[in-house]
Amino acid sequence: MEFFSDLIHYGYLLNALTACVLSGIACGIVGTYVVCRRMVFLAGGITHASFGGLGIAFWLGADPIGGALLFAVLSALGIEWAGSRGRIREDSAIGIIWSVGMAVGALFMSLRPGYTSGDLAAYLFGSIVTVTRGDVLALAWLTLLILLGALLWLRPVMYVAFDREFARSRGIPTRTISYLMAALAAATIVLSIRIMGIVLLISLLTIPVAIVNAFSRSYRTIALAAPAVAVAGNVAGLVVSYNFEVPPGAAIIFTLTLTLIMAKLLTLRRKKPRPAA
Repeated sequence: MEFFSDLIHYGYLLNALTACVLSGIACGIVGTYVVCRRMVFLAGGITHASFGGLGIAFWLGADPIGGALLFAVLSALGIEWAGSRGRIREDSAIGIIWSVGMAVGALFMSLRPGYTSGDLAAYLFGSIVTVTRGDVLALAWLTLLILLGALLWLRPVMYVAFDREFARSRGIPTRTISYLMAALAAATIVLSIRIMGIVLLISLLTIPVAIVNAFSRSYRTIALAAPAVAVAGNVAGLVVSYNFEVPPGAAIIFTLTLTLIMAKLLTLRRKKPRPAA
């Protein structure tokens, strides 16, 4: 296939493929926690709030991904803190940070000399060809950290995801785990922005989990299988994007969505009652 033969000749394509694999693993594991904890809206808020850090970093002439990472982690920790302390309802805090982050990002990007709308579109909808070796290395370290965490602390994280009160009664540090998982979710989101973009990224955290969840209710099974589904969807979408010259983020979303539809149809067919003999 042309795509795989061109991997030898084009470094940016190899970077893109490696980033797809790594982000699929990271998003699959973190996405399992996000979906089971019912914090998809929180992940969406963090995703859009990170745009504020992007805009400020662009205006300062600093690394945009670094700015987005700082902004996203602080936003995630702030939402967790506000929700746990009861200072403000969590959904209200998410809505505020979501809108303020986008507004701050748009404002500071427009103040940057030489600003063009293309700068905005690349981060909103992704631009996988701009993935650098540095991006891949950062994503590799994050993925390794997430894998080690999943191997060592899968059970406590699972308890916190499903029932924080029960986890607390077992002596599990629920607040610490909640803060760490929020920070990991923020880091995963930001380091995957170049692949999917801010607008589309939330689907990479949720659709692979929904596909596996159609066949299994086990947290452990979902945490193991969702990364494989996410990687397969990412790579298939990248190949489709390269061969048909369509945006990679959109190709990945359509690939995963079609897979979800087929999974749901299969489960419906399996559950269909047989006629009486």
